[in-house]
Amino acid sequence: MTGIVECVPNFSEGRRKEVVDAIADAARNVQGVRVLDVEMDASHNRAVLTFVGEPEKVKEAAFACASKAAELIDLNNHTGEHPRVGATDVIPFIPISDTNMEDCVELAKSLGAEIAEKLGIPVYLYEEAATRPERKNLAKVREGQFEGLKEEIRTNPDRAPDFGLSELHPTAGATVVGAREPLIAYNINLGTSDVKIAKAIAKSVRYSSGGLKHVKALGFETDRENVVQVSMNLVNYKETPIFKVFKMVMSEAEKCGVSVIGSEIVGLVPEDALIDCSEHYLRLETFQKNQILEYKLRE
Repeated sequence: MTGIVECVPNFSEGRRKEVVDAIADAARNVQGVRVLDVEMDASHNRAVLTFVGEPEKVKEAAFACASKAAELIDLNNHTGEHPRVGATDVIPFIPISDTNMEDCVELAKSLGAEIAEKLGIPVYLYEEAATRPERKNLAKVREGQFEGLKEEIRTNPDRAPDFGLSELHPTAGATVVGAREPLIAYNINLGTSDVKIAKAIAKSVRYSSGGLKHVKALGFETDRENVVQVSMNLVNYKETPIFKVFKMVMSEAEKCGVSVIGSEIVGLVPEDALIDCSEHYLRLETFQKNQILEYKLRE
């Protein structure tokens, strides 16, 4: 299998830089893999890596990262705002160039089997690799988190993993592996200490509660004084662009009497998504991508 695949694994560590560095180095040490980005968030206690390469090399790097995370992270001692079931919580593969979704599904299945067999970590498949309709939704797979899944995986047949034994790894938990299209991790910060407001706005915005299509959202506290966060995944930015999400959150915040004090993108973002925002807010007419200087230089 040739072509280029992106992998964006999420790890349950965002406070110990030396641990995240060791995990990232595990990917860097695989020849042919390029680590594009490393993000850490102390409030979420979570790190997100982004790396690319040929499919088999990327799979090798993903396994190396999962192995290192299992060695260094103990979920029994983990606290943070973000839901999680594993030290390596989720590993998505994304087709980029001369690859397709079917290729990424096969990578996910192969990696899942390898993690279960060699690391003793049960694996669930999600999104396009899901073996059951309800497991396409990552939130459904993570229901109960590490603490709740300890019992559920042993007693509830519906929570049995796709690979491995029906028992969590004692420190590394479980891992969710899948294949998906590119998404944007986008957070909006609100000027209040009331996390109930963030949760209410997240409920209004997310599609599963009747909000915007292709938007997943949760409300969190942060480690900043008088700041809470609406944390979102935009799973199809072409149909539901960033600016549309921002405007709805701002509108809902105004109804609650709080202000939007800023927003942030976690990890990498497709160029088109930011161009869409510029076109919308600047009301650009007949704008074309080849008017961007850097774009012309890349031609």
